[in-house]
Amino acid sequence: MSRALEGKACIITGGAGSLGAATARLFLAEGARVLLVDRSAEALAPLATELGPNVAVQIADVSDAAQTATYVAAALERFGRIDVLFSNAGNFGSVAPIAEYSDADFDAVWAVHVRGAYLAAKHASPHMTTGGSIIITSSVAATRGDPGVYGYITAKHAQTGLMRCLAKELAPRGIRVNTIHPGPIDNGFQANVEKGLSAELGRDATAFFDELIPLHRHGRPEEIARSVLYLASDQSSFTTGAMLMVDGGMSV
Repeated sequence: MSRALEGKACIITGGAGSLGAATARLFLAEGARVLLVDRSAEALAPLATELGPNVAVQIADVSDAAQTATYVAAALERFGRIDVLFSNAGNFGSVAPIAEYSDADFDAVWAVHVRGAYLAAKHASPHMTTGGSIIITSSVAATRGDPGVYGYITAKHAQTGLMRCLAKELAPRGIRVNTIHPGPIDNGFQANVEKGLSAELGRDATAFFDELIPLHRHGRPEEIARSVLYLASDQSSFTTGAMLMVDGGMSV
């Protein structure tokens, strides 16, 4: 049986995080070559050692245009092509009433989620092959509004608009563009979010989220990665402009 990404060249931003790393492992198992992009050299180094010769790493701030161009060029130099762009870098910001919300936090979240995804597509898409795929990590947060989560929720809604514009522009070239929308994931990122939210809610935020999720649990990075693989592979060859919910039913 042939592997789903045999010979494909893939860029994963936010590559040192749990979802980026889980996706890289799955892509590699399916025959891909992967460039992992992250701001943290310390986190990328052991991953590169673990994952082997078909992985390259690039330190970059995804919100910086010059650094984005550099990591795209690194992928082309290493692999000679780009088939899949998984725009996955993220940050959370803070939770506060609108009058008290930090402007700096809002700008920082927008820069990573929206500007970062925009720059990735701008620099990578001209070099992508027919049949290629761009996947943007959004969130169940793109389907709802919650008091105080101004940076994160606004950015996640904006990513959907970006995806839809890209999907229409790139369709004539046979490049598909979709967003993936995880619910709460059992990882360090979500644990930090829930630590802050617990104080705002006055109760344990992990239990609160589990009550909102019909499957009554957080997702695992490996589960989300399997849905990313679907969007990256030819299994989704007629899927573009879509919001793939991977949230345990939280958005229902």
